[in-house]
Amino acid sequence: MRKLTSIILFLVVVSNIFGQSKNSPLQISHLTGDFYVYRTFSDYNGTKISANALYLVTDKGVVLFDAPWDKTQFQPLLDSIKAKHHKEVIMLFATHSHDDRAGGFDFYRKKGIKTYSIKLTDDILKKENKPRAEIIIPNDKIFTVGQHTFEVYYPGKGHASDNVVVWFNKEKVLYGACFVKSTDAKDLGYLADSDVKEWKQSIGRVKTKFKNPKYIIPGHEDWNNLESLNHTLKMVNAYLAQKATGKK
Repeated sequence: MRKLTSIILFLVVVSNIFGQSKNSPLQISHLTGDFYVYRTFSDYNGTKISANALYLVTDKGVVLFDAPWDKTQFQPLLDSIKAKHHKEVIMLFATHSHDDRAGGFDFYRKKGIKTYSIKLTDDILKKENKPRAEIIIPNDKIFTVGQHTFEVYYPGKGHASDNVVVWFNKEKVLYGACFVKSTDAKDLGYLADSDVKEWKQSIGRVKTKFKNPKYIIPGHEDWNNLESLNHTLKMVNAYLAQKATGKK
């Protein structure tokens, strides 16, 4: 009986740590192999919005792709990863300059984690007087960390002028972040820093370069539909058509 009670208590603790509850501010889901999607939340125009990010477990440590949107989850994410995988986070890549992506640079850099961005992102953060990455990388660069290889790729302007995507060729995982809209999305969302005309061309480059993805992770909402990139293109085309009609 005591053993059963201990097991139940352990499961409750694990459930709390790994954020599987609907109401948890940090929700971690296994994607495939060594890949995990984690979700945090923030208030946007009075509505609670989720943000998806990715982490990869390697022999050398854990690589984060984008920081939590919710700053209160910066440390809990590290704690959860340590408890689950018994590894430290060693690298953080931001896919563009917005707070739901690059907002953790200062915190994680102080933790001794190497932080990365392309120069376009660094220029924006510098102009806005925000914390910047320690390491500036080319727009298109391949990394090998432990047993995994991935490519950071700048397709051109889209959701933001500096948005990059990350491609894992062996596993056919495309981490699109905010460059890709979920199939749940009804519109293109925040467009203050967007170039929708260029977005169409940039999507074409991604589709040409990275063939037959098995997983596509958008920046917000559900990630279980492989049509998310096509859905983004459809919304971009609809937006451009509406703008063209409005000019007549």
